[in-house]
Amino acid sequence: MSNRPPHAKPAGALLAAVLLLPACGGERLESTTPDTAAAATATPPWFVDVSDEAGVDFVHSAGHGEGYLMPESMGSGLALFDHDGDGDLDLYLVDGGSGSARDRLYRQQADGTFTDVTAAAGLGRPAYGMGAAVGDVDDDGDLDLFLTRFGADALFLNAGDGTFTAAPADGGLGDELWTTSACFFDADRDGALDLYVATYLGFDPPRSCTDRAGNPEYCGPEAYRGLPDRFYRGRGDGTFADATADWLVAPPANKGLGVVCADLDGDGRVEIYVANDGEPNQLWVERDDGRFEDRAALLGADVNGFGKPEAGMGLALGDADGDLHLDLFVTHLDRETNTLYRALGDGGFEDATASAGLGPPSLPLTGFGTTFLDADLDGDLDLALVDGRVRRGASAGERAERRQAWQVDPSVPAKLIDYAEPNLFFVNRGDGRFRDAAAEGGAFTAGAEVSRAVATGDLDGDGDLDLVVTQAGGPARLYRNQAPRDGHHWLAVRALLPAATDPTLGRDALGARVEVRAGDRAWVQPVTSTAGYLTTVEPVAWFGLGDAARVDSITVTWPGGERERFAGGEADRTVILRRGEGSAP
Repeated sequence: MSNRPPHAKPAGALLAAVLLLPACGGERLESTTPDTAAAATATPPWFVDVSDEAGVDFVHSAGHGEGYLMPESMGSGLALFDHDGDGDLDLYLVDGGSGSARDRLYRQQADGTFTDVTAAAGLGRPAYGMGAAVGDVDDDGDLDLFLTRFGADALFLNAGDGTFTAAPADGGLGDELWTTSACFFDADRDGALDLYVATYLGFDPPRSCTDRAGNPEYCGPEAYRGLPDRFYRGRGDGTFADATADWLVAPPANKGLGVVCADLDGDGRVEIYVANDGEPNQLWVERDDGRFEDRAALLGADVNGFGKPEAGMGLALGDADGDLHLDLFVTHLDRETNTLYRALGDGGFEDATASAGLGPPSLPLTGFGTTFLDADLDGDLDLALVDGRVRRGASAGERAERRQAWQVDPSVPAKLIDYAEPNLFFVNRGDGRFRDAAAEGGAFTAGAEVSRAVATGDLDGDGDLDLVVTQAGGPARLYRNQAPRDGHHWLAVRALLPAATDPTLGRDALGARVEVRAGDRAWVQPVTSTAGYLTTVEPVAWFGLGDAARVDSITVTWPGGERERFAGGEADRTVILRRGEGSAP
């Protein structure tokens, strides 16, 4: 891994944490801490905005005109992946719907800066983009790119030299429905990647909606019909067949936004969890006959603890309480709390939002992308999420008060000023409970924008996870992680399966689980490339180890359920594990 120095710049003034609570006749503002200004001064920032010096100048173009068309408010997504195989993470940013809008691919240079290589890579064709998913769909050892859109989806095949070509007939994936998040995994374990695609709603015909004062406003999802998600079987040659009817048992017409595909219960089979907007969520579980059945209601993951469906947006997956079971966190609309579904260890879940301390701070905010990460490498997962309204709400006077309190970023378009909100950052107390850490959040939690997607990746090669955030109608942000590490250690694990066409080529073992043990502590992480909302991340299991300078063992549960134990060793490195090179646990 690279040892180049970070390129951080001093953070700006930190925003005092503000909580907007419902009240009779409207909304009111209250501070969450007695002296947030003093706390901000005393606390060094954990995240610093390095977008400018990193050379990332992307600004999302949603096509904001005089009307209020719903797709404007929903994008945009991103992908963090090594597109050219040079060992550094590159950045793909999805653009929206104006005539000049183009997706952008930024290649990371040796000095940590990024260069726009969109045209040279054969990408950037005009379209109304939403999200991105990455996987080696033709089994040739490099990563291909699938794009979800408001319009026809697209698949681009990697030529292995940093360039891409459009797959003929989009590889069978050119559906023209409004699609959002997507994930690759090998559903039938035949060696070829399959694909689950969430669809949102049927935006036909567009409707006109107003706020309480009669002003034009973005419509909510209740104004449109939902659409069944899509499941595609991969042939291993870069082409796919629609297998929705064969693999999904009675798929409903839902309104899917966030998706994660991972082995949630450790049985070697991948489950698919879908966050639906205003409707019960779905948890697709593989049956013995190979078909997937929605068991979210049976397993306690469909609605909140009060039995209410919520406006599901983004998803985070991780072991929040250190019990070696993967928990789910779902972001929601304002006046709803975000929800933490704690895994019970038997495949089921319970709403643990209140006991985890994650409810009240989210009430005034509309959450979209979210991610678990061990920001300070102390061995416990922290939580980051980005916010941005989809409806103005409140009176004109209250909206003005909100803008002033939240210090709306100057980059926010005039049309979206009343939709800007601050992001949230929570630090794990070590027992699965969280504290609001807006003061530590630095540039990530300072100011207000209309944020949509967030992704993690070690952009500077220093062993901790940095953040990339997109906006609706605003600039992408790169936040360098500068959290105090206090001698803490880390380990990154990449688990590989042999490629079907060439056993010397390794492909990421999407759907595997990795367990690391050091002394009396243990951690578990999934191998998945899906995260948050409309995003793809590098499928590497990343562990903060606290003060453990060595690990005793690493155990991988491969897709299909086979388990292998690998030797431990020194921390603070990336290890590559290949199936068949370990021993029986």
